[in-house]
Amino acid sequence: MGLPRYLSALESRLRRDPRIQNLIGPPLDAEAAADLHVEQVAALFRNVAPAVIAAAAGAGLLATLLIHLGILPWKRGTAWALYIAAGSAAHVLLRAVYRRAPPRRQTLPRWSLIFTAICFAEGMGWGWAPVSLVGAREFDSKMLIMAITIAISAGSIPTFSPYLPSLLLFFLAATVPYTLVSVTASNPMQQATALMMLLYITTVGGLGVIASRNFKELVRLRIQTNQLADGLRIQKEIAERANVAKSNFLAAASHDLRQPVHALGLFVGALRNVVMPAEGHRLVEQIEASTAAMDSLFSALLDISRLDAGVVDVRRTAFAIQPLLDRICRDHREEAQAKGVGLASVPCGAVVNADPVLIERILRNLVANAVRYTEHGRVLVGCRRGPELRVEVWDTGPGIPVDQQEHIFQEYFQLGNPERDRAKGLGLGLAIVRRMTDLLACRLVLRSEPGRGSCFSVTLPLARGDAAVLAERGAAAPDPPARGLVLVIDDEIAIRDAMAALLTGWGYEVITAGSGAEILTRVVSGPARPDLIICDYRLRAGETGIAVIDLLRSEYNAAIPAMLVTGDTAPDRLVEARASGLLLLHKPVPNGKLRAAVANLIQRPAGEAADAALAALK
Repeated sequence: MGLPRYLSALESRLRRDPRIQNLIGPPLDAEAAADLHVEQVAALFRNVAPAVIAAAAGAGLLATLLIHLGILPWKRGTAWALYIAAGSAAHVLLRAVYRRAPPRRQTLPRWSLIFTAICFAEGMGWGWAPVSLVGAREFDSKMLIMAITIAISAGSIPTFSPYLPSLLLFFLAATVPYTLVSVTASNPMQQATALMMLLYITTVGGLGVIASRNFKELVRLRIQTNQLADGLRIQKEIAERANVAKSNFLAAASHDLRQPVHALGLFVGALRNVVMPAEGHRLVEQIEASTAAMDSLFSALLDISRLDAGVVDVRRTAFAIQPLLDRICRDHREEAQAKGVGLASVPCGAVVNADPVLIERILRNLVANAVRYTEHGRVLVGCRRGPELRVEVWDTGPGIPVDQQEHIFQEYFQLGNPERDRAKGLGLGLAIVRRMTDLLACRLVLRSEPGRGSCFSVTLPLARGDAAVLAERGAAAPDPPARGLVLVIDDEIAIRDAMAALLTGWGYEVITAGSGAEILTRVVSGPARPDLIICDYRLRAGETGIAVIDLLRSEYNAAIPAMLVTGDTAPDRLVEARASGLLLLHKPVPNGKLRAAVANLIQRPAGEAADAALAALK
């Protein structure tokens, strides 16, 4: 059997030995085992040069000393020193070749076997030295040689321990020959050293095996950590792709559903101007309530998309908190009374510095949740002053278990609604609250105990000044004039007809079209310049509302006030529409908001129109 095959077989037997297996740990899978072998070979070649050069130098000094003392014939001493030096040179040369062109994984076993063979040859050279380098009567000289050999064998542990076969073959080849010879020696003193050597081999050899095991364990942990990191990265990418797919699906579905809902709302608004019996008005009110419910569901989806797209602007201003709390409680009091739940707010004269629109949406969601999930008792809204103002919403509802308190801020997660009852919402309210508080850098805290209710608190920065003075800074929007020419561009016929009926009922003149080219043909012969352009954002054949508005403004060479109306919630399209600087309304648009936006855009100068309309909507 050749030496490489013998070494390979030895390694296999060592790995199958249960005692060795306990030391080196459980086997790795094929990929991890290959990675471990790469690290072992790299560590061998990284550490070998200084150690073997020092060993060669030690052999040369020892041979020179013994020759000088007349104990060792110079030919034998020189030959032995050259043998050790040749082994060291082989290691250094092999390292140089390895570093110049690191081998492929498939050839690594061959490199480790060559390295181990050189180790075994060097170990035999050191093991032969105390046995045959000097005569049997030169016991003192043998002890000197053996002391150097022991030092070299002990020093091999940090160098060769990354690869256990290399360590064991060098260590055993350097120490076992003297031990075996000493057992049968005639010198009692040498026989005694055999027992000492046996203890040394067992102890230091065991430490070497432990060092090899520790190295493998460290490498194993690093490999497993990298595998876990790769797995987490892959799972993160899968989750991100799934989230993008979900967002795209919701955007497409939302756009398609918003179109008929928007048209329905416009038709309902137009019906209010039609003379009909009382029963007809009652039915119109019920239809309007249903469309308002659908609008609230779509608004929740839109809020999530806008927040994820990063197109929500924060407009901080100083405002009194109490009128906002009164308005929210007033809007939800009827729902609370229908359930026999009390709803009240504790008066507070504080003035905060934040975005009033976003803060109202946050607190409105918290109060709506408290009323929805409280079956008896009361809901209380109050504030605590300190360095900042903490607005708290208390309820006597069922409470939230500790292990679920983080989950309730995730999209579509609801406690106690396995049947997905629409009356209990979509499960988006608290997800919107978390995103908005993060956007405003406000601290959101939940304290809850099952069976005793919950408390949500939002911390807001206090503003300097007096609430009454700050309230005087706002100016009431003027009454909108019900006159002017409005261009409506939308690729849905139902929406064009509904918009025309609604705006005509408000007193405006209306021209509708389904594209930019069509609206140009209808207005080109008209004597009057349009007062307002209302355009759908996404038209047919890839045309956008931004392009149509630019076309019409270019045709009239004037900055005609304009707004975009869209049912699209895709984040990239929201960013593009927001970047245009045009007022952007989302289908279905409540009639009150549409009327306020139209009036403000027509009345204000072009440069101020969008800001004025946006302020009116708030």
